[in-house]
Amino acid sequence: MSGELSPASDALRGFLIEQFRDFINLERGVSALTDEAYSRDIVRFAQYCRTRSAVGPTDVTAKLVREYVYHLKDLGLAPSSIRRNVSAVRTYFKFLVGEGHVVRDPSDRLETPKRWRTLPDVLSVDEVERLLAAPAIDEPMVFRDRAMLELAYGAGLRVSEWITLGVRDVLFDDMLVRVFGKGSKERLVPIGRKAIGAVALYLRELRPRLERGEGKGVLFLNARGDPMTRMGAWKILRRHVTTAGLAKRVTPHTLRHSFATHLLENGADLRAVQEMLGHADISTTQIYTHVDREYLRTVHRKFHPRG
Repeated sequence: MSGELSPASDALRGFLIEQFRDFINLERGVSALTDEAYSRDIVRFAQYCRTRSAVGPTDVTAKLVREYVYHLKDLGLAPSSIRRNVSAVRTYFKFLVGEGHVVRDPSDRLETPKRWRTLPDVLSVDEVERLLAAPAIDEPMVFRDRAMLELAYGAGLRVSEWITLGVRDVLFDDMLVRVFGKGSKERLVPIGRKAIGAVALYLRELRPRLERGEGKGVLFLNARGDPMTRMGAWKILRRHVTTAGLAKRVTPHTLRHSFATHLLENGADLRAVQEMLGHADISTTQIYTHVDREYLRTVHRKFHPRG
């Protein structure tokens, strides 16, 4: 077999790398190139795990595996290289489970760069400002549309959340909005003065004229006085995106992504953003740190003399 373990191999004995190489060569019959690549990938993985106090595969958690993949992205590896690393780690744990060295596979739900690249575009702060200013004062629904857009971006709401908000869910004195997310889980999200002002103006100037007894206490109503539908919200957003002259494809989720990214770009704590987004698992929120890092890389390439 080609290649040897790194000089630090004594510290990696617990990861059974030689046994894994025997497995992929003798049982899987991989090529010499694949053997070398997978061996190198698993040595790198084991070295990373050692820096996180894991002395063998039984110490490796799903969280640690996810962090390793994020670490590879931070190193600047190409998506194809990261996919090969992910494939090596998955094959490694299949071997370990099959041989009885571990009882569960922490890589079974591992994301790949393909998932990262499907993130919607994130709007810049300037693009958000243009969108929020798009509803014209002479439009009959200007106060509703401004309030909808301010809340959607200002609180990072899912479209299903902003169309089901109740009038009583906006807590003006506390500058909070009460949101019922997935699984009807309640969360309180802070909102700024602009959003508070836009909602107050809508409630005073327009909603009473829209309400015809069918509003059911829902905050945002359509022209007929019925609660806003998902499709209705999409159409309103699309119209104002066109008015704002935005070239990007913008969906309600784009506003949510922009909310999270702008918070992180300006130094917000990841767990605070997790709480505001209503994510049960912080690993879901971590996806935004990679959007943020891509932004930082772009800035570095553009402005650093040796970028």
